[in-house]
Amino acid sequence: VHFPLLVAAAYSGFIVWHAGLSGSIPLKIATPGNDSLGQLLHQQAIPVSETIFSWPVILIVVLLFISLPALLVFMQPDKNEVEEVHIFSSPESNTDNTITSDREPAQKTLITPAQKIEHSFLLTAILGSLGLFYLFIKFNHGEHLNLNNMNLLLLSLGLLLQGSPRNYLNAMDKAIRCVSGIVLQFPLYAGIMGMMVGSGLATSMSQWFVQISNADTFPVYTFLSAGIINFFVPSGGGQWAVQAPIVIPAAQALGVPLNQAAMAVAFGDAWTNLIQPFWALPLLGIAGISVQKIMGYCTVVLIWSGIVIASGLVLFY
Repeated sequence: VHFPLLVAAAYSGFIVWHAGLSGSIPLKIATPGNDSLGQLLHQQAIPVSETIFSWPVILIVVLLFISLPALLVFMQPDKNEVEEVHIFSSPESNTDNTITSDREPAQKTLITPAQKIEHSFLLTAILGSLGLFYLFIKFNHGEHLNLNNMNLLLLSLGLLLQGSPRNYLNAMDKAIRCVSGIVLQFPLYAGIMGMMVGSGLATSMSQWFVQISNADTFPVYTFLSAGIINFFVPSGGGQWAVQAPIVIPAAQALGVPLNQAAMAVAFGDAWTNLIQPFWALPLLGIAGISVQKIMGYCTVVLIWSGIVIASGLVLFY
């Protein structure tokens, strides 16, 4: 079995997570509340029988369950191109007890611009210094230490002490190998989400898709807009908080049932996770391969699953 394809196949199962019991959007709207989203729904819960257990959603999931394995088998490469995994022996494993440094050898030849950037001390010094300067201003204006400030402080000091982005990543990977990417990128994506919401860009994108929609095309365009916004806000609950204030009133104005609008956002959020490597990082850490090895397969799955989901939203809703 071609190991990168096997890893891509495992990750492809992520496409249906938001149509299941762990889906944050279906569970959120099934829980009555007095917050801003609850007020949009007039404090009326939408039961899961109308979302994840509705026959259109189940039918879309069944179609994906049937077609995706066949597609993955079709992508199996020739035998001479197969990369197998050796579970009990790894050339990268360190068999002795010597202590190794996280810093890479200084004499290593840096060829590409990306390699030069990730080994740059100047970039690290600028980023770390900016973080500390920002904290100095905050503390000077009377702000106390909190979770966000502590995260920024540790990130800034870590960059300065390690000397380059690559050394910092190596140190994190050595300490928390399977989740280092998640731990590092989660606060960065939170910042991106803050800029998307604060600048109004996410709202503008959602409004544009709403403006070109009618009652028949609204679920599909909502699905596409959710897929795009997911690149910047890779969190189902966070994305619903961004899009719900636009999607819910628009659905009500067009006469589209709210359960359909919510599931369109849910499917869009799960859809582009296939080429959003953020959630793949733990799996890649366990498998010991790079994202480039699975991205081609995941892109094909993305295209096919997008066709299946969009067709289902048109035909079944």
